[in-house]
Order: sequence, then C-alpha cells, then structure tokens
Amino acid sequence: MSNPRYLVTGGAGFIGSNIVSALVSAGERVRVLDDLSTGSWENLAALESSSSVERIQGDIRNADTVARACAGVEVVLHQAALGSVPRSIDDPITSDAVNVGGTVTVLDVARKQGVRRVIFAASSAAYGDTEVLPKHEDMAPRPLSPYAVTKRACEHYCEVFARIYGLETISLRYFNVFGPHQTPEGVYAAAIPRFVDAALAQRPIRIFGDGEQTRDFCYVDNAVAANLLAATTPRKLTGEIVNIAGGRRVSLNALCTEIGRVMGRRLSVQHEDPRPGDVRHSLADVSRAKELIGYEPKVRWEEGLEPTIRFIEALRSSGLAAAARLVAASRPARTLVFAHNNHGAVNAVAARPEAT
Repeated sequence: MSNPRYLVTGGAGFIGSNIVSALVSAGERVRVLDDLSTGSWENLAALESSSSVERIQGDIRNADTVARACAGVEVVLHQAALGSVPRSIDDPITSDAVNVGGTVTVLDVARKQGVRRVIFAASSAAYGDTEVLPKHEDMAPRPLSPYAVTKRACEHYCEVFARIYGLETISLRYFNVFGPHQTPEGVYAAAIPRFVDAALAQRPIRIFGDGEQTRDFCYVDNAVAANLLAATTPRKLTGEIVNIAGGRRVSLNALCTEIGRVMGRRLSVQHEDPRPGDVRHSLADVSRAKELIGYEPKVRWEEGLEPTIRFIEALRSSGLAAAARLVAASRPARTLVFAHNNHGAVNAVAARPEAT
C-alpha cells in the first residue's frame, strides 16, 4: 500500500484528531504521530477499524521517530505541542523542549525526507496584550508567557527553513479554538470546556478576573478548514503567518450567559484573581488568511456551542471514545465541505452545524 500523503503530528489530540477525521472523510490516507502525553487514541475511536489511518506513538523530539513518520509524506500538519499558558509558566523548560525543540526536529527531518510543505499550528498568544484591535500579522509580537515565546520562536524557524532550505511552510495563528474532542479535565483545560463541564455538573463557573476580558473564539471546524486550505493551496508558501479566528470577540461574562441560554439554565459564576500571562483582549483580522489561502470563518462561535455541549455531555456520561463516536455519527450535520479547485487540489470550507 502506498504511503499516506499527510502526516498529522498531535493527531490524537483536540485539533489534530479533527483534522485526521476530515482528511479521511475526504478520501485521504493519513499517518498520525502522537506521544499521547495530552492526546488519546480514543479521539480516533470512530476510525479504529479504518485502513486509512496509520498510528505511530512517539515523541516529536526523537529524529528517528519523526523520520519514520515522515517517510513518503508530502504534507505535514504539525499540531503537536504542549499547550496552555499556565503549564508553560509552571514548567518552561519542558514547554520549550517540546514546542521549540520538537518543531525544529520536525522541520529538519521533513526537509531531509523530501516533504514538500509543513503547516505549523501557531498561536495568537504571540501577540500578547495590544492596545490596537483587531490584531494583524504586521504587529510587533509581545509575548507574555513562555508558551507564547515558544510559539513565536517556531514561527521564526518556519520562516528560516522556507528561506534557507526551500521547505514550504506557513504558520496558522490560532485564536482560542474550541469544539468537540477538547476535554475539560485537568488544571490546564481551556475556558469553554471548563465552563460547560461546570455548568453540566451544576458547579459555579470559575472566571479568572472580572470576566470583561474578551476573546475571539474559533470553532474547530474553521481551524480544520484553514489547515486543509493551507495544505492544498496551489500557491507556493514561504513562511507566511496568518490569523485563524472567528473575527468577532465576546467577553467571558457574555460567553457564560450564552452557554446558559443554550443549556436552558441560569449559571452561577465565581470570579477569582487574574492569572499571570493571560491577555486582556483578543480579536483577529483574518483578511490575510483569506487573501493567501482563501480562509473565511463559516461557523460562528455561538453555533459551535451546541455540538460542543453535546460532546462534553457524552464525555461525562460515556467516556471519550463514545463521545468521539457521537461526533463522527453527527458529522453529516456539521461536516466539512470539500470541493476540487481548478488546480485539482482539495479545498475545504466549514459548514454551519445544523440543529439536531
């Protein structure tokens, strides 16, 4: 059997597993590399009997492992990382080793193995706090945490590998991606799954700060579409950086109100001291992503709440594998729509989730 065209590092994690599912739905074979430190094969439970997915458990810092994963691959969608600002503050050395060291290993092995293109999962954390909104790619980065520094350093490496070695690269700066396969467990969990899990358990929702801080939440199908557009664009990529977001912002207080509305209940909120490293306001200008790869956010954050809540309900009642299968079963109602462009590549846009 021929080698897969695509390698997804971190493919057993939140965004990575959604990318894998979308590629398989488009008829592609995919290789997945994950060390399972934060991901789980259960995220791919709906594909466990599929011959379209090849799994490799291993560390992106190990060049031999990465070489095995890159063999015969055309495009690497590099999602593997140690996420979370608080985690990086608690352990900056490991965050740097995995995020920077691992990414340099992926880039170096990829160019030696003849990989054509690497799509890097960057982060809006690189911007830090800025007085001007929306945030655009020409702004000078002001990272506020070790995590943000690691992501910015990786963007530089992507630019350098494109310039020196001719490896096509692009960095997708994600803004607060959320959706199915993102779990609420652990002290480093993201806001929306934490809020939903607390609401389902009828616990107070903990907000760090006054709740008037704003975020540009991006539903995961939008991020998946951005990756596939970047992977398949006929344009030659040379280390560009683009924002991937919803292009709208909402306060955390208003987010809680909307979660309560969708769930049909009034939620209790508990405000705590702000956390170090958190930015105050975030809003993206996505016009460069539209110009470069044709990206447009198709799913509003409000529309993404219902499938996210359903996933976390299933996770709480039946476990991760069952929740992942539920997502796959409902995929036709909120699927990614693929169309071949004039150059024969697969383009992708996210379709709106329909009520079920």
